[in-house]
Amino acid sequence: MTIEREAVLGNGRWPPTYTFVPAVRVEDTVYLSGITGTDENGTITAPGSIEEQTRQIFRKFEALLASLGGSCDDIVSTTDFVTTTEHYNRTAAVRREFFRNGFPTATGVIVAGLLRKDALIEISAIAVLGTHRKASE
Repeated sequence: MTIEREAVLGNGRWPPTYTFVPAVRVEDTVYLSGITGTDENGTITAPGSIEEQTRQIFRKFEALLASLGGSCDDIVSTTDFVTTTEHYNRTAAVRREFFRNGFPTATGVIVAGLLRKDALIEISAIAVLGTHRKASE
């Protein structure tokens, strides 16, 4: 049995040297790679602000999922990798901005560092398209 999987590139631009893609779709499940709060040039947005970096990550998730007809409300699980717990509680307000119809499961891991200089947080996620809709729709 072969499982069909589709690379999800969002805006379509992805460096050919990378050995991973931003997301992979298998049927209605989307596996989102760990993402840091970077802009389109790969520069960390808001160095020193875990809250703003988290907001940028969820904006990127939202764009990837929108390219498939979904949204952050389809996310069923997240894993946060954080380099500091200082102000980590502020990420809860950001999550409320993006998860308007219920929260996903979540795991938080403290790490010694991330690959991107100045990154305070990296988040990976799993989404199931259509989960935010009520069964009666």
